[in-house]
Amino acid sequence: MRTITSSGAENISIGELSKHSGVNIETIRYYERIKMLPPPPRTASGRRVYGPTEKRSLAFIRRSRDLGFTLEEIRALLALGGPERASCADVHKIASAHLASVRSKLSDLVKLEAILAETVARCSEGATPDCPVLDILDAGREG
Repeated sequence: MRTITSSGAENISIGELSKHSGVNIETIRYYERIKMLPPPPRTASGRRVYGPTEKRSLAFIRRSRDLGFTLEEIRALLALGGPERASCADVHKIASAHLASVRSKLSDLVKLEAILAETVARCSEGATPDCPVLDILDAGREG
């Protein structure tokens, strides 16, 4: 673990990093525990401090999560070493697999939307004992 003795202008606390990034403090610690983020340097008193590198890595992780990448996919992307060292072919392989997954989910969502729209259209707003929405929801419990 790196230790620093003075906090320069670029060094911020975990609380400040959380505020800047929008990532919860416990999530930042979790990313450190699972080695998604490198252990941060610490002051002589043991306080974590973060700089531009950690901020950039956390921003990348957050944006990747927002786009639906799994932690393992993000780990693979981070392992490529950044834009200056990453091979386009390696990035392409990971992104293509994720794109296929997104397209599959979109297809499933379109089917779900059609089923729900049809069911809701057949449903009256009154109290009826034979509600098609409940039939669809209950169908998953059979078999």
